[in-house]
Amino acid sequence: MQENSEFIRHEACPHCGSSDANALYSDGKHYCFSCQTLTPAEGEDVQMEQPVKSNTSFLEVENLALSKRKLNLKTVQHWNYGVSTFKGQKVQVANYYDKHRKLVGQKLRFPNKDFVVLGDIKKAGLYGEHLCRDGGKMITVVEGELDALSLSQAFNNKWDVVSIPQGIDSAKKAIARSIEWLSKYDSIVLMFDSDEVGQKAALDCASILPPNKAKIAKLPLKDASDMLQAGRTEELINAVWGAKTFRPDGIVSGTDLWDVVTSVDDRASIPYPYNGLNDKVGGCRKGEIVTLTAGSGIGKSQLARELAHSLIKHGETVGYIALEENVKRTALGLMSIEMNKLLHLQQNEDVTEKEMKDAFDSTLGTGRVYLYDHWGSTDSDNLLSKIRYLARGCGCDFIVLDHISIVVSGLEGGDERRIIDNTMTKLRALVEELNCGMILISHLKRPSGDRGHEDGAQTSLAQLRGSAAIGQLSDIVIGLERNQQDKDNANISQVRVLKNRWSGETGLCSALEYRKDTGRMVETVWEDEDIEEEF
Repeated sequence: MQENSEFIRHEACPHCGSSDANALYSDGKHYCFSCQTLTPAEGEDVQMEQPVKSNTSFLEVENLALSKRKLNLKTVQHWNYGVSTFKGQKVQVANYYDKHRKLVGQKLRFPNKDFVVLGDIKKAGLYGEHLCRDGGKMITVVEGELDALSLSQAFNNKWDVVSIPQGIDSAKKAIARSIEWLSKYDSIVLMFDSDEVGQKAALDCASILPPNKAKIAKLPLKDASDMLQAGRTEELINAVWGAKTFRPDGIVSGTDLWDVVTSVDDRASIPYPYNGLNDKVGGCRKGEIVTLTAGSGIGKSQLARELAHSLIKHGETVGYIALEENVKRTALGLMSIEMNKLLHLQQNEDVTEKEMKDAFDSTLGTGRVYLYDHWGSTDSDNLLSKIRYLARGCGCDFIVLDHISIVVSGLEGGDERRIIDNTMTKLRALVEELNCGMILISHLKRPSGDRGHEDGAQTSLAQLRGSAAIGQLSDIVIGLERNQQDKDNANISQVRVLKNRWSGETGLCSALEYRKDTGRMVETVWEDEDIEEEF
C-alpha cells in the first residue's frame, strides 16, 4: 500500500470468502492478505500491487515470549521468531531459511495484520522446513506462521510442523513445490483454518498428495493459534492424531463402516397389496425405483393407482405425477379403489355424497396425497424440481411418475434415448438424495414377430422403450402380460418380475384380474394350462 494510505479496518473478502483478511485503507483501496487481491478505490484504475519485496539487509530480531498468543520463549527461540522495527513501526518477524539453513527471506507482520516480505521466501519452501527431519512418521501443515508455532509448542517442539508461506490461496502451489520432501513422511496432516476457504484448500492440497498419506484435521475453533490461546491444547493435539485419511469423494474404507453395518436399516418394506409380488420382491422401499411396464391398455396406470392407494392406507405420504391424465381423473381413480366403484363412469350416479366424502377423507383428504396439476410433456429439469418439492416441501415418502416417455414426447429435434438416459440418471440420484421411493411407468417397444404385448407377448428388459438406462437404473422392474383378445382370460394379467435388485428372484409371481364392476385389480389364480407353473 502507498505510504500515505492508512489502514482503517479489516473486512470480509468478496473474492475468497475470508472473514477478516480484506484490509480497507484511507484512500479507499482494499487489499486481501488471504487471496492477495487489490481492489482500487471507486473510479480509480490501478495495477495490482504485490507484497513489498526488498533487497535491503534483513532485520535483526529479538526473541520475546508472545504473551497474547500464549507462545513461550522456548518456542519463539526454537523458531527464531522475533520482533523488530521496520520504518519506525514495531513488527513481528518470521525468518525463512533454505535447505542449507541460510536466511533467504523475512515476513513482517504489522499490528494491523498487514504483511511485508523482505527477500524471497519462496526459496525456503514451506515455513519451518529447515527445522524438520528428512522424513519420518508424521508432519503437520498449518495455514500461518503463528499457527505453526502454536502447534509446535503444543507438541513441546518435538513433532515436525510447517506452514503455508503466502496465503491460503497459494497453498496448493506451495504444497506442490515441496511435495517430494513431504512424501518422505508416512502421514501428512493438513490443519487449515476451519472456515470454508480453509477446508476447501485442505481438500485441494490433499488431492495432490500421495494416496493414503494425506489426512485432514478438524478444529472446533478457527485455527491452532486460537486453540492455544483458549487453553485447549489437549484438543489441539487430539485433532492431529484423530485426523481422517483423505479419500476422493465416494471412496470409503471398509474399516470406517462398522457404524454403518451395525446401524438399524430404516428402509422398512411396505407390503404390496398382492402376496405373490411380496414373495418375490419383499415389498416397496424408500430409496428404490420400481418400474412398471406393459403394452398399451394392459393396466399400468391402474396398477400404479392400486399401489399408491395401498401406500396411503399404510400411512405413507404419496406424490402423484400423472402426465397423461388430469388431477380429477387421478383423484377419482384413488377414490374408486377405496369404494370399489368406478366413479368416473356415468352409471355410478347413484353414489351418495356421504359415500364420496368418506372415500375422499380416507384418501385425498388424509393430507398425505399431493398431485401435480399438469398434462402433457414437461422438460426433465422442471420435472425434477417438482419431485424435489414433493419430497422436501410436502414430505412425500413415495412418488408415482406416470410415465417417463412423455417427458420427451413434446421436445422437437431431441435424441429420445439420450434425454431419457440423462433423466433416469438424475432420477436415480434424486431418489438417493431425497430417500424417497419411486413408482415409475415405462412403455414397451413392440416385440419382433406377429404377436404384440396386447396379444399376450412376454415382456423383457430389452423391450423397455427409449433407453436401456430405465432397466439399468431401476431396482425393481415389473411387467404385466395380458392377451386382450383371449375369450376366457382377457381381463387377467400375469405379473412378471424382470429385475429384482432386492433378492435377485425374477419370473412370474402373480396373476391380477381386472374386475369390470369395481375397477379393481385383484389377485387371482390363473387357470390356463399352457402357462408356466412359476407361481
